[in-house]
Amino acid sequence: MAQGTVQVTHTGTSRWRRRTGEYASLAAALEAAADGDVLTVAPGTYRENLVIQRSVTLRGPEGSPGSVRIAPVDGVPLTVRASAVVQDLHVEGQDAAAPALLVEEGTPELLDVRIITRSAAGIEVRAGARPTVRRCTVDNPAGIGIAVLDGGGGVFEECEVVAAGQSGVAVRGGAHPRLERCRIHHASGAGLSATGENSALEAVGCEVYEVRGSGVQVTGRATAHLTDCDVHRTTADGVTLDTDAVLTLADCRIHDIPENAVDLRSRSVLTLTRTTVRQFGRNGLSVWDPGTRVDANQCEIFDSTGDYPAVWVSDGATAVLDSCRVHDVPDALFVLDRGSRADVVDSDLSQVRNTAVSVSDGATAQLDDCRIRDAATGAWFRDHGSGGTLSNCTIDATQTGVIVTKGADPTIERCTVDSPAEAGFYVSAGGRGSFLGCRVTGSGGYGFHVIDGSRTTLKKCRTERCARGGYEFAEGGDAAPGSGPVVEDCTSDESAGLRPPAARETAVQTTGQSPGLLGAIPGQRTTEQEPLIAAAQPQQPEQPARTSKAVLGELDALVGLDSVKREVRALTDMIEVGRRRQQAGLKAASVKRHLVFTGSPGTGKTTVARLYGEILASLGVLEKGHLVEVSRVDLVGEHIGSTAIRTQEAFDRARGGVLFIDEAYALSPEDSGRDFGKEAIDTLVKLMEDHRDAVVVIVAGYTAEMERFLSVNPGVASRFSRTITFSDYEPDELLRIVEQQADEHEYRLAPGTAEALLKYFTAIPKGPAFGNGRTARQTFEAMVERHAGRVAQFAEPSTDDLTLLYAEDLPESP
Repeated sequence: MAQGTVQVTHTGTSRWRRRTGEYASLAAALEAAADGDVLTVAPGTYRENLVIQRSVTLRGPEGSPGSVRIAPVDGVPLTVRASAVVQDLHVEGQDAAAPALLVEEGTPELLDVRIITRSAAGIEVRAGARPTVRRCTVDNPAGIGIAVLDGGGGVFEECEVVAAGQSGVAVRGGAHPRLERCRIHHASGAGLSATGENSALEAVGCEVYEVRGSGVQVTGRATAHLTDCDVHRTTADGVTLDTDAVLTLADCRIHDIPENAVDLRSRSVLTLTRTTVRQFGRNGLSVWDPGTRVDANQCEIFDSTGDYPAVWVSDGATAVLDSCRVHDVPDALFVLDRGSRADVVDSDLSQVRNTAVSVSDGATAQLDDCRIRDAATGAWFRDHGSGGTLSNCTIDATQTGVIVTKGADPTIERCTVDSPAEAGFYVSAGGRGSFLGCRVTGSGGYGFHVIDGSRTTLKKCRTERCARGGYEFAEGGDAAPGSGPVVEDCTSDESAGLRPPAARETAVQTTGQSPGLLGAIPGQRTTEQEPLIAAAQPQQPEQPARTSKAVLGELDALVGLDSVKREVRALTDMIEVGRRRQQAGLKAASVKRHLVFTGSPGTGKTTVARLYGEILASLGVLEKGHLVEVSRVDLVGEHIGSTAIRTQEAFDRARGGVLFIDEAYALSPEDSGRDFGKEAIDTLVKLMEDHRDAVVVIVAGYTAEMERFLSVNPGVASRFSRTITFSDYEPDELLRIVEQQADEHEYRLAPGTAEALLKYFTAIPKGPAFGNGRTARQTFEAMVERHAGRVAQFAEPSTDDLTLLYAEDLPESP
């Protein structure tokens, strides 16, 4: 296009000046123009470097947008140093060291200007300039789209950066622009960037997308305020804050981010209000370093596409979530490292594939009036120094409600766990914790399961409808003398109420409540589920290891289990003969010692596993023979890499003994998706191969589920020599268990009581909740309680009165 002419319409009233004039160049027209004049540029290409130093209007012809091109060979095509108006022009620059449109002074208006350039910046605003830029477009694949520097400002309305080789909008040096309804996309750097002390960026109704860097980046003491903005489809983090940055997001939407949706570090502060964060590949909120803080109010974080926690707080940072929702994520909230803290108030954490709240490495979390639903684990306090408070929270439909391990010491107040598949509250490995006024209902396992002599405090707690029992206290081999839970005023809907641990009377101290009718009788043994981690006899130096004959004698003394006893004896005989053949210099048949136990709960699987380990130790096959019982929650981690570590730790604890994996089928759920159970299985198979003589592994669970588990994991199935099925107890066998219990506790069955018990056990439903040996024990304890209530009315009861149990002492049939 050839260069045209420029018509200048003069506004001056001096007689010697013409009202209009025609000029052959823009430079000549600008030289002739005065403040208020209008310069109308004819269509054409102008290879000039223009400088506007008066308050004039420079525009293209009406009705021909894009027909005027200002395109010099180098340098700055258009510089504005006055409160001028520039409208309907195309500006094209080629100088990588200079901007295409430079605003240095005044309050000019730039309207409908299109900048197509390969310059250092498409539009650059400096110093005290305060332009108003409306409906302008910047296409600059070589540099910054819009740069506001050195105290500059201005308002950018309905502008668009369609391409930028660096940041879409860059603010630094104390500049402070405002963006309204702008679109920034296809930038190779950050979409919006603000850096440096006193630099500030305000954006309202803007959209940032298709950015190769971060969507929004605020660093070096800069501040930014975004309202009603969208940030999405970046290749790096959605929002990045670093080094004392301050950002406010209100009514914003951050989504489709492959990395962290929001990442804060180095004393940065973020405030989010009514903002949604979704479809992120790593963390929704990632908060690091002392002094770094995020405050989120009425926000929603959901629909993660990766395998990372939705909210990550570490290295001494702080996060506050008030009235927020976090859902459909692998993990909801992870708080790590001493000094890190999370405060969550009136918020919902739901549809969490792994752990809703994880606190570790000395961190603290406080949750008040929160609701946790549909998670594998509600809250997990992991290790020494980690703690905090859960107050007035509800935890619904989880695998395990709350876990406390390895010296963690939280306070759980007035919380309710409803319908957990496993334990409501689970404390192990020296975990502590105080549970005050808590409640567990409808548990598929125990209400409160405290093992390893953990110094847990339970006060005014209540359990209802727990399949395995309201309270279970068990000691591991590392339990210190005098350790164990402290229990006060706790109740259960079980007939016998709270049952303290039988192995050590001092493990439970009660106030204002009897420890239970059978609490003072140590050494009670039943065929029900044994403690989660039991110490075998060989671990106690003051007691010599028993011979295999003595252990087999104890096995024979168990009620029922005839087929199980035959299987164990046959396997033991094979191992013993093989050992003797080796001693005689003969080849011994290879015997796979790993076993599969199938059957319903309460059929003695754990008891037999413990005895099997002791037998192998007596034969010299295992070094210790102790039992370490674990389940899915002990093996499967919450994020990539943690499962292998946890499985290795469990295997190491079992070294020299038996690793008993209860409900092993849970490691391979039918709808596994992103589940880490497969990683646990793969790790376990490798460890079994690498250390085949160090540990015996027994996997256990319901018969049908275990058959499915083995069929879908041929690598696991090939490691086990045989499957031993534990049948449900028949009524006469349940009667024998009650008779054994009565004999051990110096009670007798009155005439007719045995027949009544047979009828009772025949009539009792044998559904999934049926406890087998546990049901027999609970029945006996219920009879003792009813007997006590009856005999307590006698003024001077006889010995028969004190020892005889009658049919009337039987509980009502369920």
